Amino acid sequence: MRERATHWIQHPRFQTTIIGLILLNAAILGLETWPAAMATAGGLLKALDRAILAVFVVEIALRIYAHRAAFWRDPWSLFDFAVVAIALVPAAGPFSVLRALRVLRVLRLLTMVPSMRRVVGALLAAIPGLGSIALVLAIIFYVFGVIGTNLFAATHPQWFGTLGRSLYTLFQVMTLESWSMGISRPVMETHPYAWLFFVTFILVATFTMLNLFIAIIVNAMQTFQEAEHEETMQVVHEAQDHIEGELHAEMRSLRAEIAELRALLGTRGGP
Repeated sequence: MRERATHWIQHPRFQTTIIGLILLNAAILGLETWPAAMATAGGLLKALDRAILAVFVVEIALRIYAHRAAFWRDPWSLFDFAVVAIALVPAAGPFSVLRALRVLRVLRLLTMVPSMRRVVGALLAAIPGLGSIALVLAIIFYVFGVIGTNLFAATHPQWFGTLGRSLYTLFQVMTLESWSMGISRPVMETHPYAWLFFVTFILVATFTMLNLFIAIIVNAMQTFQEAEHEETMQVVHEAQDHIEGELHAEMRSLRAEIAELRALLGTRGGP
């Protein structure tokens, strides 16, 4: 029974059905934010949402039955369990905020689609490197924030009046959103050489540090794919070795049988 449940939940049709229900549930949750749709078919949408949630509960129960303790050791399975469990909490009273978290069910696509799972795995593997770069970027922001506050606070307090305002202004400059006409050029009217400050910050923070972010993510994805490929090749080699071992054992068995037949025939043909 357990083997049948495992085979059933791993069947491609079952997986495709769950993915389709996740997409349908995402569309329903979006329609529930549209007053016109709720006025027209609110009852139907809520009924479909409950029915899909019931299917998700049954699916999780089958996976727990099939995998037993292995289910609780798999981070992806724990994520699916948490998402479905949140949806079962009554969205009333102090738990009303959890109603908005129902949309987290859409994130189950990350666990169901292998390509998405690989991307998320690579991003998680890149977190240590990204954390180091984030610390370097924070130091750069702090240094330029202090410099900007000291230089431009008196003339442009709306952007550099305090360290907090300077850091937020620098974040806007880093995103290249209206940094030239909105911030840099007005500051340059009072401080003609302010362009050195802004251009240097953009070169360091935007073009260098953000490219390092991208490089680490790409490297992590490549490393993740190489590790996955090595695991696949290892499984293939182990399967080949197993098959070759079975073939050698069968050959030895056949040779022994042939030797026995020859011995038997030689005995019968003797005087």
